[in-house]
This record gives sequence, structure tokens and C-alpha cells, in this order.
Amino acid sequence: MTSRIPRDSRLRLVRPRPLAAAPRAMNQRRSRRPAPRPPEGTPAPAELARMARSGLAGAARVAHWADAALRPGPDSASPDGKGTLSDSTAELAAAELGLTPAQVRADWDTARLAGLVEVHGDSARPGWRLRAWDRDDSAVLRGWVALFDAWSLAHPEPREHEPSAVAEVVSAMPQVLSFLQLSAGPVPVEQLLDLLGQRVTELRTERCEIPYGPQPDPVQQPPAADTPLDPLLDWALHALASVGALTYGDAHATLTPLGSWAVWVKLEQICVAAQSPAGNIEQSAEDMLRGCSQLRPNAARAEYRAWLAARTVGSAVGELIDAARGEDALLRGLAFEALRVVGAPAEPDVRAVAEEATLRPYALLWLAEHDGIDPEDAHEVLTREEATWLWVDTAAAVADHGEAPLLVRHLESAIQPTVPMLLDEVRAVGHPRTVQVLVALAAAHPDPALAKAVRRAAFQVHTGGS
Repeated sequence: MTSRIPRDSRLRLVRPRPLAAAPRAMNQRRSRRPAPRPPEGTPAPAELARMARSGLAGAARVAHWADAALRPGPDSASPDGKGTLSDSTAELAAAELGLTPAQVRADWDTARLAGLVEVHGDSARPGWRLRAWDRDDSAVLRGWVALFDAWSLAHPEPREHEPSAVAEVVSAMPQVLSFLQLSAGPVPVEQLLDLLGQRVTELRTERCEIPYGPQPDPVQQPPAADTPLDPLLDWALHALASVGALTYGDAHATLTPLGSWAVWVKLEQICVAAQSPAGNIEQSAEDMLRGCSQLRPNAARAEYRAWLAARTVGSAVGELIDAARGEDALLRGLAFEALRVVGAPAEPDVRAVAEEATLRPYALLWLAEHDGIDPEDAHEVLTREEATWLWVDTAAAVADHGEAPLLVRHLESAIQPTVPMLLDEVRAVGHPRTVQVLVALAAAHPDPALAKAVRRAAFQVHTGGS
């Protein structure tokens, strides 16, 4: 018997599965529950994206012009903090694009609402959707839905009406749109007006509260209840028509295919938020991820969607990244799975953490997949050291939460062709859980010679020896 590391064929590793699949090694069963389908007759996503591109062609044209003609900085917008085009910029764009300044301003405002242009204080810059406009149908549809959500900003509201009455109509319109979507055809405006009146009455009743204790005399203001709803409905329908959500004429309104699809998407989001499969919707990101750790992959993704639907994108992404920074490697992998559900809106935050050593391999894989690289090939963006670090981190997750056979099978995902090479590189990479991972692997592996070699490596890392 000798103490040297054996090098026979038993120690050669099977060529690995892609590292992108390694965090999924702990749970291989998959749910067969089908994803919800849009109503029959809804155009395919590619056709919907073509419609959205057509409707937003002017906005995209102005945004592309600004990207090419303006240097980064505040020159593209007025210093009002709202992203309004300066007079000189609007006139320059009009001259070069063959438009009037008013048309340029209208297209610019649409580009801002659709996320083709992002405004930060008095500076404007191209949005991520503009970069993906010609190649990513999902980015185009997200941009159109953002415009649809902002319909009340796309068309000036009636100035002669009370702001409270306008706010009530804006709050009531989702129910009107749902009715239009269910009707699947032209609906008389008179019928929509009756529905709007009922919903506004419900909103007023819901917020009716009797204050406790003496109250000051109220300031006399015209009550919102006295505001006629028909001109406000007319404004709302014109505004929705201006963004391409419906057609409006001859005293009838009809949802366009894009509008019908968008209303269905919104209804599905509400249903998902209301039917959190595992009841984690109100939990913190860390607790939600722990709750998802025992779910099948599809069920976990449904839980992520429910949790995300109940939060703004910015706060949700921030919570997930904070959870990924913790000590639990399993939560790190699950956090980036949840960020895959978020999709493109998470890109700036993921890109920002790509320089953090703990998160870098996960962030690079996420960005590679986001850029269109096949998940089977995404691991190729990692350096040898990054891939080894991720192997150790995933092994730590398996050791903490999985079973011994899974840890043994995790050897197959290493990029090193032999165990001695793997151990040398694992020792060199400096992961804080290296010792614990090697000790757990040695205890789990049935091959005595290999287990002895791994224990020796663990001891050398622990003592700092070679």
C-alpha cells in the first residue's frame, strides 16, 4: 500500500454535463403541468411582435436616431427631470428624419413610455429594449405592454375635470378592459359607460371610512360624484386607441389582437399572484427560495412568478441578489433561477454583480443565456477557475441539502478529466467551503482509494500544506 493518489481508470471522470445544469442536479423530476395558453384566436407571439413593431415604428426610429446622433449625457433632454426633448434637439431630429418637431416629441414620449429610452434626471440613454429591438420578440412585446400600462400618460387627460374623478376612471378601466376582452368583439360605448359607473361607485364605497374623533370643517370642493363619466370614458378610450390597444368609433369599442393579448397577460398575472402554489408570496426572498428548494422545477418557477408578480421588478431583483450573497450556496443557485424568470429587466443588476467573486460565475451564465447562448453551451463563457469555483459552490449546496449519492454524481459535472486534476484545481481556487465539500465527498464516495485521496486533499487545504 502506498499513500500516492491512484491513477487507474476508476478515477477518470465521465465527460461532464454542462455546468449550467449543475445547480439542478438535486432535483431531476419535472412537473407536467402545462403553461396557461392565451385565448383561442390569439396570434402567435411572432405575429404579435410584428404588430407591436409596426405600432412603435416611429418611437423606435426616433430612439435609434438619438442613439446614433446624440452623445451620452444631458444634451438629449431638457433639465426638467422628465426627459422632455430640448427645442434644439427636437428641431434637429425633425430636420434629419423628415418630421415636424411635434411628431418627434410625440414619438420620443412614446419611446420613453415603452422603455426604448431611459431617462435619469436630465440625461437620457437608450434602453435595453432598443438594443434587442430587431432580434428579440419578447423585448418588443414587453415594450408594448409597458406602453399599454401607461395609457393614461400617453394621451393628455381632460383638464376641466377633477383629478380625483380622473383617478377613479383610471382605476376602474381594468374592469372595463376585462369586459371588452371577454366580449371578443365590438361593445357599445353605452354598455361600457354603465359598467364604468358601477365600478366607480364600488371604488367610492370601498374607500368610504368614518373618521374617529372631531374633524375640521372640510374644504368645500366640487364632489367627484358630480363629475359626468361619459367625457372621461371618451378620453380613456381615445387614449387606449392611441397606444394601439383598441379601436374606437361609431359608438363602439373593440380590443385589437395586441390589446386582447395584453389584457389576458394582466389577468394571468393577477391569478398567479393570487394563487401562489406553495404560499410563499408574502415571504422575503430568502424564505421564499427556501420554500422552493423542495419543489419540482416547474412548480418552483410558478412560485417565483407569483412572488415576482406581487412586487416591483426593482425591489424583487434587489432582494434576490441580496439572498444570493448569503452563505447558503443552494439559495445562490435558486436566486439566479428566479432571476431567469425575471428575464431582461434584471440584466443591469446582474451585470453589476458580475465582478463580485461569489456571484460572478452565476452572473456570467445568466448573461450568456440572456444573450441567446444555448444553456447547454453557456458554461463555455467561464474560465477554468470560475468553472471550478462554481463546481465547489454547487457541491456545497448538495452537501448541505442533498443526499450522498447526489454528491458522488456531482463529480460528473467537473470539467477536469481526472480526480487528481480536480483536487489540485479545487485546492487552488480558494472557495471558503472547500474543506467541508471535500470531507463530505470523501465520506460519501464508495471507492476507498478515491475517498482517501479526497480526505488527504481536504487535510492539505485545512493545514495549508501541499
